[in-house]
Amino acid sequence: MTKESESIEMAKLLLTGNRRALAKAITLVESTKQQDRALSSELLREALPKSGKSLRIGISGVPGVGKSSFIEIFGLELIKRGHKVAVLAVDPSSPVSGGSILGDKTRMEELSQHENSFIRPSPTSGSLGGVAAQTREAIFLCEANGFDIILIETVGVGQSEFEVSSMVDLFMVLMVPAAGDELQGIKKGIIELSDLLIFNKADGDLLTMAENSKNQYTGALSIVKKNSFWSPIALTCSCLNKTGFEEIIEQVFKFQSKAKTEHVFESKRQTQKKAWLKSYFYKDIHRYVQSQDKLNSLYSELEAQVFNGLISTEHASKELIKRLFKDGPNEQL
Repeated sequence: MTKESESIEMAKLLLTGNRRALAKAITLVESTKQQDRALSSELLREALPKSGKSLRIGISGVPGVGKSSFIEIFGLELIKRGHKVAVLAVDPSSPVSGGSILGDKTRMEELSQHENSFIRPSPTSGSLGGVAAQTREAIFLCEANGFDIILIETVGVGQSEFEVSSMVDLFMVLMVPAAGDELQGIKKGIIELSDLLIFNKADGDLLTMAENSKNQYTGALSIVKKNSFWSPIALTCSCLNKTGFEEIIEQVFKFQSKAKTEHVFESKRQTQKKAWLKSYFYKDIHRYVQSQDKLNSLYSELEAQVFNGLISTEHASKELIKRLFKDGPNEQL
């Protein structure tokens, strides 16, 4: 069987809703092996026409905020409403060993066993942005497999989280209730990213604190206009008592409806496609340089000179580009 026919067969299984085929397909696109790249490319080409019909939601928050518990309850509530939910849960890779915990399936035990859910933990493997290197491809494959809600759990909140906004339709940030001057905790980046701010653990001794936090943020967010149709909204929930999720889901679909009515939804998707092209272009150029002995050797030499303070990074980059276009790619990227 040729690689092209093999990818077509895998795509056929994928499009029937076969979850085993989906898992194998994501493993393939995550592979860094040269022999898997052509097969991965063909598979994505077959699957792409069936993708794009889901609602993509990014979910972030600091460690300990309860993202996994939130996602499990949120996912199960969406399934009760007739949706199929895929969770792409990204685990941070160790910069030393390169390994990751990949424990989200054990933390979402009930959701992981449901026939209308799919949970895929993936390591970041050094990728910036709080998401795995092939998250976009995994999104398309999940959509082609029939999932209409894609939840992307990111590593944590930070400036690198802007990468997430280039691949989701709605971004929610989970926060913990805090005492004191709550408004001091507002970061400009979070406001720019989030569509929904959700205070988890609104139960027991933290219930009053959670409501106060929500009210303080609501007052501040009222003056923030993220785009033409939506301002960030602060909400509360309790994973312990399973409360607050009905309102969260209501706001999620209200956001989607408004975004489509205002023609913002499709516009953002087009912007996402441009970002994906840019990302792929940069990765392919870097991959090509690494695959060519002379270019890779020059890269290492320039890297050493930059490290030792002999040349600037700008000079090194221009030298590499000069050699790249002088030699020219002599094979397909």
